[in-house]
Amino acid sequence: MKKDILILGAVILLVILLAAGTDIQSVDEYYLTHIDDITEDSETVTLSINCSTVLDNWDRLPESLQDEAYVPSDGWIMKKTEYVLRPGDTAFDILNRAVRHQKIQMEYQGADANVYNSVYIQGIHYLYEYSCGPLSGWMYRVNGEFPDCGCDAYQLKDGDRIEFIYTCDLGRDIGGEMRKEE
Repeated sequence: MKKDILILGAVILLVILLAAGTDIQSVDEYYLTHIDDITEDSETVTLSINCSTVLDNWDRLPESLQDEAYVPSDGWIMKKTEYVLRPGDTAFDILNRAVRHQKIQMEYQGADANVYNSVYIQGIHYLYEYSCGPLSGWMYRVNGEFPDCGCDAYQLKDGDRIEFIYTCDLGRDIGGEMRKEE
């Protein structure tokens, strides 16, 4: 009996020690407290997410998405926001960190799941490829240029401006026409 009480006491003591040394947080608390603080020495980039092209193609959008909850009236899902640039960060890393922090829905296909060997952004804020017509989907540009690689391969540098933009016309409506091979 004394042995059982000693074992029970030891287990309770162990649980108390573990609980005292563990910071238990909700998912929301984790992302709010684990976003990098920008200091004077920080290298930073900015990121924005825009779907304003949908506003000009409203009739192509399914009725279920014709709502301010999915398509903000100004087209901005996320206005330009500054993020700390960590060594080796790609455009996808910043996007992934930002949508988690801002609680914006995103779905993507991993590089190992497609023939392009690149992360493919399937949807952001419930707007997916083909949500607004057969030529619609997400594209990205950095410093005003559309890179020739997937967002997970684009290595960022201090000061870069990343934009994820929804196109309704294979990029022609946002200045990102597909280049023809010569």
